[in-house]
Amino acid sequence: MICFAELFVGIFSIGVGVNYGRIANNLLPPAQVSNLLKSLNINRVKVYDADPKVLQAFAGTDIELIIGLGNEYLQRMRDPQQAQTWIQQNVQPYLSQTKITCINVGNEVLGGGDTQLAAYLLPAMKTMQGALVNLGLNKQVYITTAHSLQILGTSFPPSQGAFKEDMVQYIKPILDFHAQVDSPFFINAYPYFAYKSDPNNVKLEYVLFEPNEGSVDPITNLKYDNMLYAQIDAVYSAIKALGHTDVEVKISETGWPSKGDEDEAGATVQNAGIYNRNLMQRMQQGQGTPARPSQPIDIYIFALFNENEKNGPTSERNFGLYYPDGTLVYNLGVKSYVLPRIDYSSSYKKVFSIPRLLILLLGSYSLLKR
Repeated sequence: MICFAELFVGIFSIGVGVNYGRIANNLLPPAQVSNLLKSLNINRVKVYDADPKVLQAFAGTDIELIIGLGNEYLQRMRDPQQAQTWIQQNVQPYLSQTKITCINVGNEVLGGGDTQLAAYLLPAMKTMQGALVNLGLNKQVYITTAHSLQILGTSFPPSQGAFKEDMVQYIKPILDFHAQVDSPFFINAYPYFAYKSDPNNVKLEYVLFEPNEGSVDPITNLKYDNMLYAQIDAVYSAIKALGHTDVEVKISETGWPSKGDEDEAGATVQNAGIYNRNLMQRMQQGQGTPARPSQPIDIYIFALFNENEKNGPTSERNFGLYYPDGTLVYNLGVKSYVLPRIDYSSSYKKVFSIPRLLILLLGSYSLLKR
Protein backbone atom coordinates (compact mmCIF):
# COMPACT_ATOMS: atom_id res chain seq x y z
CA MET A 1 0.00 0.00 0.00
CA ILE A 2 1.32 3.41 -0.94
CA CYS A 3 0.33 6.73 0.53
CA PHE A 4 1.36 10.13 -0.73
CA ALA A 5 2.17 12.87 1.76
CA GLU A 6 2.40 15.47 -0.96
CA LEU A 7 1.01 14.74 -4.38
CA PHE A 8 1.49 17.49 -6.91
CA VAL A 9 -0.78 17.37 -9.90
CA GLY A 10 -0.67 19.33 -13.15
CA ILE A 11 -3.87 19.47 -15.13
CA PHE A 12 -3.70 19.56 -18.90
CA SER A 13 -6.25 19.69 -21.65
CA ILE A 14 -7.16 16.60 -23.63
CA GLY A 15 -5.03 17.93 -26.48
CA VAL A 16 -2.18 15.82 -25.09
CA GLY A 17 -1.85 12.06 -25.32
CA VAL A 18 1.11 9.80 -24.60
CA ASN A 19 3.04 7.13 -26.50
CA TYR A 20 3.40 3.86 -24.63
CA GLY A 21 6.41 2.15 -26.20
CA ARG A 22 7.56 -1.22 -24.86
CA ILE A 23 11.00 -1.94 -26.35
CA ALA A 24 12.36 -2.84 -22.93
CA ASN A 25 12.77 -5.83 -20.62
CA ASN A 26 12.12 -4.08 -17.32
CA LEU A 27 8.77 -2.32 -17.70
CA LEU A 28 5.79 -2.65 -15.42
CA PRO A 29 3.20 -5.18 -16.64
CA PRO A 30 0.48 -3.66 -18.86
CA ALA A 31 -2.13 -4.00 -16.11
CA GLN A 32 -0.05 -1.82 -13.79
CA VAL A 33 0.59 0.68 -16.59
CA SER A 34 -3.14 0.87 -17.14
CA ASN A 35 -3.60 1.64 -13.44
CA LEU A 36 -0.97 4.35 -13.65
CA LEU A 37 -2.64 5.98 -16.65
CA LYS A 38 -6.05 5.79 -15.02
CA SER A 39 -4.71 7.40 -11.86
CA LEU A 40 -3.32 10.23 -13.96
CA ASN A 41 -6.61 10.47 -15.86
CA ILE A 42 -4.73 10.18 -19.14
CA ASN A 43 -7.37 9.28 -21.68
CA ARG A 44 -5.45 9.02 -24.96
CA VAL A 45 -2.64 6.53 -25.52
CA LYS A 46 -0.75 5.35 -28.59
CA VAL A 47 0.94 1.95 -28.75
CA TYR A 48 2.99 0.35 -31.49
CA ASP A 49 1.38 -3.06 -31.86
CA ALA A 50 -1.77 -4.95 -30.93
CA ASP A 51 -0.49 -7.06 -28.03
CA PRO A 52 -3.47 -8.87 -26.44
CA LYS A 53 -2.09 -8.26 -22.94
CA VAL A 54 -2.09 -4.51 -23.57
CA LEU A 55 -5.53 -4.49 -25.18
CA GLN A 56 -6.94 -6.49 -22.28
CA ALA A 57 -5.24 -4.24 -19.74
CA PHE A 58 -7.03 -1.21 -21.16
CA ALA A 59 -10.45 -2.86 -21.11
CA GLY A 60 -13.02 -0.81 -19.23
CA THR A 61 -10.73 2.20 -18.85
CA ASP A 62 -12.36 4.52 -21.42
CA ILE A 63 -8.83 5.35 -22.63
CA GLU A 64 -8.81 6.03 -26.37
CA LEU A 65 -6.20 3.70 -27.83
CA ILE A 66 -4.27 4.00 -31.08
CA ILE A 67 -2.82 0.61 -31.96
CA GLY A 68 -0.03 -0.06 -34.43
CA LEU A 69 0.42 -2.35 -37.39
CA GLY A 70 4.17 -2.85 -37.78
CA ASN A 71 6.04 -2.21 -41.00
CA GLU A 72 6.71 -5.94 -41.29
CA TYR A 73 2.99 -6.51 -41.93
CA LEU A 74 2.54 -4.07 -44.81
CA GLN A 75 3.23 -6.48 -47.66
CA ARG A 76 0.76 -9.05 -46.31
CA MET A 77 -1.92 -6.50 -45.45
CA ARG A 78 -2.40 -5.68 -49.12
CA ASP A 79 -4.37 -8.94 -49.25
CA PRO A 80 -8.01 -8.19 -48.31
CA GLN A 81 -8.48 -11.54 -46.58
CA GLN A 82 -5.35 -11.16 -44.47
CA ALA A 83 -6.30 -7.60 -43.56
CA GLN A 84 -9.78 -8.67 -42.49
CA THR A 85 -8.41 -11.61 -40.53
CA TRP A 86 -5.96 -9.34 -38.71
CA ILE A 87 -8.76 -6.98 -37.68
CA GLN A 88 -11.00 -9.87 -36.68
CA GLN A 89 -8.23 -11.23 -34.45
CA ASN A 90 -6.63 -8.04 -33.11
CA VAL A 91 -9.38 -5.42 -33.04
CA GLN A 92 -12.90 -6.77 -33.21
CA PRO A 93 -12.78 -9.04 -30.12
CA TYR A 94 -11.67 -6.16 -27.90
CA LEU A 95 -13.87 -3.32 -29.10
CA SER A 96 -16.70 -3.96 -26.67
CA GLN A 97 -14.40 -3.27 -23.71
CA THR A 98 -11.31 -1.51 -25.10
CA LYS A 99 -11.73 1.84 -26.83
CA ILE A 100 -9.61 1.29 -29.94
CA THR A 101 -10.06 4.36 -32.12
CA CYS A 102 -7.28 4.09 -34.69
CA ILE A 103 -4.96 1.67 -36.47
CA ASN A 104 -1.64 3.30 -37.31
CA VAL A 105 -0.53 1.37 -40.39
CA GLY A 106 3.27 1.42 -40.45
CA ASN A 107 5.59 3.89 -38.77
CA GLU A 108 7.90 6.32 -40.58
CA VAL A 109 7.81 4.22 -43.74
CA LEU A 110 8.48 7.11 -46.10
CA GLY A 111 11.82 8.86 -46.19
CA GLY A 112 13.75 5.84 -44.93
CA GLY A 113 15.06 4.80 -48.30
CA ASP A 114 13.06 1.55 -48.62
CA THR A 115 11.12 2.16 -51.82
CA GLN A 116 9.58 -1.31 -51.80
CA LEU A 117 8.12 -0.77 -48.32
CA ALA A 118 6.94 2.68 -49.41
CA ALA A 119 5.08 1.09 -52.31
CA TYR A 120 3.27 -1.26 -49.92
CA LEU A 121 2.05 1.51 -47.59
CA LEU A 122 -1.01 2.98 -49.29
CA PRO A 123 -2.32 -0.35 -50.60
CA ALA A 124 -2.13 -1.70 -47.06
CA MET A 125 -3.94 1.35 -45.70
CA LYS A 126 -6.68 1.04 -48.31
CA THR A 127 -7.11 -2.67 -47.72
CA MET A 128 -7.31 -2.21 -43.97
CA GLN A 129 -9.91 0.51 -44.49
CA GLY A 130 -11.89 -1.81 -46.74
CA ALA A 131 -11.79 -4.51 -44.09
CA LEU A 132 -13.09 -2.07 -41.48
CA VAL A 133 -15.96 -1.16 -43.83
CA ASN A 134 -16.79 -4.82 -44.47
CA LEU A 135 -16.90 -5.48 -40.74
CA GLY A 136 -18.95 -2.36 -40.02
CA LEU A 137 -16.18 -0.85 -37.88
CA ASN A 138 -15.13 2.14 -39.99
CA LYS A 139 -17.21 4.55 -37.91
CA GLN A 140 -15.40 3.46 -34.73
CA VAL A 141 -11.85 3.00 -36.01
CA TYR A 142 -9.91 5.08 -38.52
CA ILE A 143 -6.77 4.34 -40.52
CA THR A 144 -3.67 6.49 -40.76
CA THR A 145 0.14 6.22 -40.81
CA ALA A 146 2.82 8.20 -39.00
CA HIS A 147 5.57 10.02 -40.91
CA SER A 148 8.88 11.49 -39.85
CA LEU A 149 9.87 15.01 -40.83
CA GLN A 150 12.33 13.42 -43.25
CA ILE A 151 9.54 13.62 -45.81
CA LEU A 152 9.91 17.42 -45.90
CA GLY A 153 12.27 18.95 -48.43
CA THR A 154 11.62 22.52 -47.25
CA SER A 155 10.61 23.41 -43.71
CA PHE A 156 11.45 27.12 -43.51
CA PRO A 157 9.89 29.49 -43.98
CA PRO A 158 6.80 27.55 -42.87
CA SER A 159 4.64 29.07 -45.59
CA GLN A 160 6.93 27.50 -48.18
CA GLY A 161 6.94 24.03 -46.65
CA ALA A 162 7.20 21.32 -49.27
CA PHE A 163 7.60 17.58 -49.42
CA LYS A 164 10.68 16.08 -51.01
CA GLU A 165 10.14 15.58 -54.72
CA ASP A 166 10.67 11.83 -54.53
CA MET A 167 8.07 11.60 -51.73
CA VAL A 168 5.24 13.32 -53.61
CA GLN A 169 4.35 10.18 -55.59
CA TYR A 170 3.55 8.46 -52.30
CA ILE A 171 2.18 11.33 -50.24
CA LYS A 172 -0.28 12.80 -52.75
CA PRO A 173 -2.42 9.63 -52.95
CA ILE A 174 -2.13 9.16 -49.18
CA LEU A 175 -3.55 12.66 -48.73
CA ASP A 176 -6.34 11.79 -51.15
CA PHE A 177 -7.07 8.75 -48.97
CA HIS A 178 -7.14 10.84 -45.79
CA ALA A 179 -9.54 13.33 -47.36
CA GLN A 180 -11.80 10.55 -48.58
CA VAL A 181 -12.09 8.72 -45.25
CA ASP A 182 -11.68 11.81 -43.03
CA SER A 183 -8.62 10.61 -41.11
CA PRO A 184 -5.70 12.76 -39.91
CA PHE A 185 -2.14 13.04 -41.20
CA PHE A 186 0.27 11.90 -38.46
CA ILE A 187 3.72 13.47 -38.17
CA ASN A 188 6.51 12.70 -35.69
CA ALA A 189 8.15 16.06 -34.96
CA TYR A 190 11.24 16.46 -32.78
CA PRO A 191 12.85 19.89 -32.50
CA TYR A 192 15.47 18.13 -30.38
CA PHE A 193 16.99 16.52 -33.46
CA ALA A 194 17.38 19.88 -35.18
CA TYR A 195 19.19 21.22 -32.14
CA LYS A 196 21.33 18.10 -31.77
CA SER A 197 22.50 18.32 -35.38
CA ASP A 198 23.41 22.03 -35.22
CA PRO A 199 23.64 23.32 -31.63
CA ASN A 200 25.80 26.27 -32.63
CA ASN A 201 23.16 27.76 -34.91
CA VAL A 202 19.86 26.48 -33.54
CA LYS A 203 19.02 28.40 -30.39
CA LEU A 204 18.12 26.22 -27.44
CA GLU A 205 15.47 28.66 -26.22
CA TYR A 206 13.73 28.47 -29.61
CA VAL A 207 13.37 24.69 -29.48
CA LEU A 208 12.45 24.59 -25.76
CA PHE A 209 9.58 27.13 -25.93
CA GLU A 210 11.59 29.49 -23.75
CA PRO A 211 11.60 33.30 -24.26
CA ASN A 212 13.55 34.19 -27.41
CA GLU A 213 13.46 36.62 -30.30
CA GLY A 214 11.89 33.99 -32.54
CA SER A 215 11.84 33.91 -36.31
CA VAL A 216 9.62 35.61 -38.86
CA ASP A 217 8.22 34.06 -42.00
CA PRO A 218 9.11 36.66 -44.64
CA ILE A 219 6.18 35.64 -46.84
CA THR A 220 3.38 35.82 -44.27
CA ASN A 221 5.12 38.06 -41.71
CA LEU A 222 4.02 35.60 -39.02
CA LYS A 223 6.32 35.31 -36.02
CA TYR A 224 7.30 31.94 -34.59
CA ASP A 225 8.63 31.73 -31.04
CA ASN A 226 9.30 27.97 -31.20
CA MET A 227 10.39 25.42 -33.76
CA LEU A 228 7.59 22.89 -33.27
CA TYR A 229 4.90 25.33 -34.40
CA ALA A 230 7.00 26.23 -37.43
CA GLN A 231 7.34 22.55 -38.27
CA ILE A 232 3.59 21.98 -38.00
CA ASP A 233 2.79 24.92 -40.27
CA ALA A 234 5.42 23.74 -42.75
CA VAL A 235 3.64 20.38 -42.96
CA TYR A 236 0.31 22.13 -43.53
CA SER A 237 1.89 24.22 -46.29
CA ALA A 238 3.33 21.12 -47.92
CA ILE A 239 -0.08 19.46 -47.81
CA LYS A 240 -1.73 22.54 -49.30
CA ALA A 241 0.83 22.57 -52.11
CA LEU A 242 -0.48 19.14 -53.09
CA GLY A 243 -4.03 20.44 -53.28
CA HIS A 244 -5.44 19.65 -49.86
CA THR A 245 -6.80 21.96 -47.19
CA ASP A 246 -9.14 19.27 -45.87
CA VAL A 247 -6.68 17.07 -43.95
CA GLU A 248 -5.87 17.67 -40.28
CA VAL A 249 -2.30 17.31 -39.03
CA LYS A 250 -1.73 15.60 -35.69
CA ILE A 251 1.60 15.26 -33.91
CA SER A 252 1.88 11.54 -33.26
CA GLU A 253 5.22 11.90 -31.47
CA THR A 254 7.22 14.71 -29.93
CA GLY A 255 9.51 14.77 -26.94
CA TRP A 256 12.98 15.38 -25.58
CA PRO A 257 15.55 12.93 -24.15
CA SER A 258 16.77 13.26 -20.58
CA LYS A 259 20.11 11.61 -21.28
CA GLY A 260 22.44 11.23 -24.24
CA ASP A 261 25.94 10.46 -25.41
CA GLU A 262 28.70 13.05 -25.22
CA ASP A 263 28.02 14.18 -28.78
CA GLU A 264 24.26 14.53 -28.21
CA ALA A 265 23.93 18.19 -27.37
CA GLY A 266 21.01 19.20 -25.15
CA ALA A 267 20.02 15.72 -23.98
CA THR A 268 19.64 16.49 -20.27
CA VAL A 269 17.06 16.04 -17.57
CA GLN A 270 16.72 19.80 -17.26
CA ASN A 271 16.02 20.36 -20.96
CA ALA A 272 13.62 17.43 -21.19
CA GLY A 273 11.62 18.82 -18.29
CA ILE A 274 11.57 22.31 -19.76
CA TYR A 275 10.46 21.08 -23.18
CA ASN A 276 7.57 18.96 -21.95
CA ARG A 277 6.43 21.38 -19.24
CA ASN A 278 6.35 24.29 -21.66
CA LEU A 279 4.67 22.22 -24.35
CA MET A 280 1.96 20.99 -22.01
CA GLN A 281 1.34 24.45 -20.68
CA ARG A 282 0.73 25.68 -24.21
CA MET A 283 -1.57 22.77 -24.90
CA GLN A 284 -3.52 23.55 -21.74
CA GLN A 285 -4.04 27.03 -23.12
CA GLY A 286 -5.47 25.54 -26.31
CA GLN A 287 -2.88 27.23 -28.49
CA GLY A 288 -2.80 26.91 -32.23
CA THR A 289 0.08 27.70 -34.54
CA PRO A 290 0.64 31.20 -35.95
CA ALA A 291 -0.94 30.16 -39.25
CA ARG A 292 -3.84 28.39 -37.50
CA PRO A 293 -4.32 30.20 -34.20
CA SER A 294 -7.90 29.01 -33.66
CA GLN A 295 -7.15 25.32 -34.21
CA PRO A 296 -5.78 23.66 -31.06
CA ILE A 297 -2.78 21.43 -31.66
CA ASP A 298 -3.25 17.69 -31.19
CA ILE A 299 -0.17 16.05 -29.70
CA TYR A 300 1.03 12.71 -28.36
CA ILE A 301 4.12 12.99 -26.17
CA PHE A 302 6.92 10.50 -26.63
CA ALA A 303 7.16 8.61 -24.41
CA LEU A 304 5.66 7.21 -21.25
CA PHE A 305 8.72 5.16 -20.24
CA ASN A 306 12.43 4.97 -20.91
CA GLU A 307 13.03 1.90 -23.09
CA ASN A 308 16.30 0.11 -22.41
CA GLU A 309 16.31 -2.19 -25.44
CA LYS A 310 16.00 0.43 -28.16
CA ASN A 311 18.85 0.59 -30.65
CA GLY A 312 20.88 3.67 -31.45
CA PRO A 313 22.48 6.36 -29.30
CA THR A 314 21.79 6.74 -25.59
CA SER A 315 19.11 9.36 -26.20
CA GLU A 316 16.88 6.78 -27.91
CA ARG A 317 16.53 4.93 -24.62
CA ASN A 318 15.79 8.02 -22.55
CA PHE A 319 12.73 9.82 -23.92
CA GLY A 320 10.46 8.62 -21.12
CA LEU A 321 8.52 10.70 -18.64
CA TYR A 322 8.91 7.76 -16.27
CA TYR A 323 11.58 5.27 -15.34
CA PRO A 324 10.48 1.65 -15.80
CA ASP A 325 9.61 1.32 -12.10
CA GLY A 326 7.01 4.09 -12.31
CA THR A 327 9.04 6.95 -10.85
CA LEU A 328 9.16 10.23 -12.73
CA VAL A 329 12.35 11.14 -14.56
CA TYR A 330 11.71 14.83 -13.90
CA ASN A 331 9.00 17.07 -12.52
CA LEU A 332 6.11 17.94 -14.80
CA GLY A 333 3.11 20.16 -14.48
CA VAL A 334 1.35 23.47 -14.81
CA LYS A 335 -1.01 25.09 -12.34
CA SER A 336 0.17 22.58 -9.78
CA TYR A 337 -1.51 22.18 -6.45
CA VAL A 338 -1.16 19.92 -3.42
CA LEU A 339 -3.68 17.19 -2.75
CA PRO A 340 -4.41 15.89 0.74
CA ARG A 341 -2.69 12.73 1.94
CA ILE A 342 -4.36 9.82 0.22
CA ASP A 343 -4.37 6.05 0.24
CA TYR A 344 -3.83 5.15 -3.40
CA SER A 345 -5.30 1.68 -3.10
CA SER A 346 -8.77 2.86 -2.14
CA SER A 347 -9.11 6.49 -3.12
CA TYR A 348 -7.51 7.24 -6.44
CA LYS A 349 -10.72 6.86 -8.42
CA LYS A 350 -12.40 9.44 -6.22
CA VAL A 351 -9.50 11.86 -6.13
CA PHE A 352 -8.67 11.72 -9.82
CA SER A 353 -12.16 12.26 -11.16
CA ILE A 354 -11.70 15.38 -13.25
CA PRO A 355 -13.32 14.42 -16.54
CA ARG A 356 -11.57 14.60 -19.89
CA LEU A 357 -8.35 16.05 -18.51
CA LEU A 358 -4.80 14.74 -18.78
CA ILE A 359 -3.06 14.72 -15.41
CA LEU A 360 0.64 14.23 -14.84
CA LEU A 361 2.16 13.81 -11.42
CA LEU A 362 4.96 15.95 -10.05
CA GLY A 363 7.66 14.48 -7.88
CA SER A 364 8.53 10.87 -7.21
CA TYR A 365 5.84 8.32 -7.88
CA SER A 366 5.96 4.63 -7.10
CA LEU A 367 3.17 2.59 -8.63
CA LEU A 368 1.27 0.18 -6.47
CA LYS A 369 1.97 -3.37 -7.69
CA ARG A 370 -1.25 -5.21 -7.96
